[in-house]
Amino acid sequence: MKKIIFFFSFVFLFCNTNLLLAQTEPDAVALAEDDFETNFYESLKQKGIENYDRAITSLEKCEALKPNNFIVNFELGKNYLLSKEYKKAYEFFEKATKIDPKNQWAWVGMYDVCYDTQDYNKAITIVQKLIEFKVDYKEDLTSLYMNTQQFDKALDLINELNEKVGKSEKRELYKAQILQDSKYQSAEKFNLLDQIKKFPKEESNYISLIYMYSQSNQEEKALEIAKKLEKEIPTSDWAQVSLFKFHLNNNDGDNAVKAMNIVLPSKKIDKKIKHRMLNEFLIFAKNNPKYETDLDKAIGYFENDKAIDVAKEIGKFYYSKSDWDKAIKYFEMHLKNNREDIATQIILLQTYTEKQQFDVLFQKADNLIQYFPTQPEFYYYAGLGNNQTSNFKKATIVLEAGLDFVIDDVALEINFNIQLGEAYNGLGDTKNKEKYFSKANELIKSQKKK
Repeated sequence: MKKIIFFFSFVFLFCNTNLLLAQTEPDAVALAEDDFETNFYESLKQKGIENYDRAITSLEKCEALKPNNFIVNFELGKNYLLSKEYKKAYEFFEKATKIDPKNQWAWVGMYDVCYDTQDYNKAITIVQKLIEFKVDYKEDLTSLYMNTQQFDKALDLINELNEKVGKSEKRELYKAQILQDSKYQSAEKFNLLDQIKKFPKEESNYISLIYMYSQSNQEEKALEIAKKLEKEIPTSDWAQVSLFKFHLNNNDGDNAVKAMNIVLPSKKIDKKIKHRMLNEFLIFAKNNPKYETDLDKAIGYFENDKAIDVAKEIGKFYYSKSDWDKAIKYFEMHLKNNREDIATQIILLQTYTEKQQFDVLFQKADNLIQYFPTQPEFYYYAGLGNNQTSNFKKATIVLEAGLDFVIDDVALEINFNIQLGEAYNGLGDTKNKEKYFSKANELIKSQKKK
């Protein structure tokens, strides 16, 4: 809520009396008697140095000399307001309005009192009067309706101001707050339909209405508005957001792809919406493999997205579905420009293990050891791959080297010992085979005790 407090300088008061009194105070009144002038000057001086009690005393002398003087009552109201004596301040401002009802400043003073005392219901009556002087006070009235929870009146006024002077961030926040309550949504839908009829080229009204219909599961109505938007504004990216969902629901992959390829490069659409669309298309493409190429193209739109790596997330999706080939494809796509992502390198090696591509596994793991020589998981997968391809001697070398880097990871240490036992078993070295298998068993037992 904006709050207006007016200050008048000493010189302004006595040099521009007609302006201050808004044509209600004759020129002769300002300095009619020496006593009045002296006391009035003294009140201004005392107010300027924040001696409000003395200022009030001087003004009371003025009041005795000239009863029912607007400016004296107005100044008394100001001094009592500054002294936080709100009841008296309100009384003097109110008296001033009765002396000169057409002077807005005393009404502003009453509003200031109500604002400071949080008497918003009384403030509404005063602001409705102030609107007669200046229509901008409707902004204040909107805030007052919100503070008094008169949301129906607030919504009507917000819509009126939006139409007449354009939207504002504060009013849009108020509106969003009101529309969280479903009982106001029906009226807002009618308002938006009316706005669309009046202003068919205003995109934001369509977007708001589509959102409201979607939130209330009125998908057919949301689609109807999306089609209207597309017809009225063929270049609208927002229309395609709703049409995309409609096409997917109808299993119309071709048109869904067209809509998606309009939305994803758009700078108007929020990233969260784009991510949601991609996730929906991912599920669709899983059941319709012919659209996988379109999925790959869609990922390209997110290459510079720092918030989320899309190829990696898609790889995880396929990994969770045990679709190893596609998981590998998207992990590799991600790692092409993100080699330092150790966690994804590890899950990729596990994916090759699940797929039993052990020749590729040990080659990739061995290559990673060259770049990350202290990362024990890479030694483990290299050893596992060598064991599975009967390269037992190489397996023992790489596994024993990697075991030195295992720190505070009992599960990994167990796996190292099992693979070393397998490697020595392959070499026919019974002593070392038993040594490492026994070590693995000891670690397993120690874990069970915990």
